[in-house]
Amino acid sequence: MKPAISIVTLGVADYGRSKAFYEALGWSTELDIQETAFLQANGVLLVLWARDKLAADTGVKDDGARWSGITLGHNVASRDEVDSIIEDARRNGADITHEPGETFYGGYAGVFCDPDGHAWEIAHDPGFGLTEDGSIVLP
Repeated sequence: MKPAISIVTLGVADYGRSKAFYEALGWSTELDIQETAFLQANGVLLVLWARDKLAADTGVKDDGARWSGITLGHNVASRDEVDSIIEDARRNGADITHEPGETFYGGYAGVFCDPDGHAWEIAHDPGFGLTEDGSIVLP
């Protein structure tokens, strides 16, 4: 298997609310089929799909747990950009679980949870480079 991630699918409780939330943060829905939204992020698709349908499709029992043990990361070019994104998320109803601040690795980050509890770390790491399209480059 060639290591790659091409799609991240988030199970959502309220499709319309979640789609509106991500669009308010600047994401663009490229395809919307049967209440499944496909949002383009560089070379990866972020998909929003009803949580019960996703659980049924994957054969996983949905026990309703709020914390999945997964955090999604979005690296940006500056501390100001971290602050701006966290504030946009706050204005659009996100739960800010970690206010932006210094990190143990010398960077700057904040974390919010979307309306379904999916955790997003917004980070500036001066040790990582970013390409023009926002892809991360390891040192």
